[in-house]
Amino acid sequence: MDYNQFLEKIYNYVPNIISSILILLIFFIFSKVVKRAIERIFDSKNSNNAISKVLSNIVKNIIVIVGVITVLGTLGVNVSAIVAGLGLTGFAFGFAFKDMLSNFISGVIVFIYEPFKLGDLVKIEGNVGTVVDINLRYVTLETDTENILVPNSLCVSKTVVVNKK
Repeated sequence: MDYNQFLEKIYNYVPNIISSILILLIFFIFSKVVKRAIERIFDSKNSNNAISKVLSNIVKNIIVIVGVITVLGTLGVNVSAIVAGLGLTGFAFGFAFKDMLSNFISGVIVFIYEPFKLGDLVKIEGNVGTVVDINLRYVTLETDTENILVPNSLCVSKTVVVNKK
């Protein structure tokens, strides 16, 4: 390949490179806008800042990954193997961490619907105590003698009795 053929190939790829940069920029800006929107929605619904940051970062990263795959497709890379690999990886992680994911998603539901608040006296699956902490994995109930950690999946799937103070 001589120098002129090399320059011609580069010249032919310039439109794809420019469009790829623009596509990536659009996806990046879109991810930032969606991240801010999710944070505002959660901040107006609940004062807990951790949940909004975690969820907004997850959604932002998913949007950026889709943007990178789109850019690779625009540049002529066969992305079907990448997409299949991501799907299989997601399935494997989902299956391996199903209990943790169940508690995480249930924690998000607890934060959104707020069936109980800190300081409420609750009964969950026979455990009675005052709610002293709510996070993405479990709810901490305090009794006179102990702290009980109740997984969020139980708080969503089982009967919860709340006595408001």
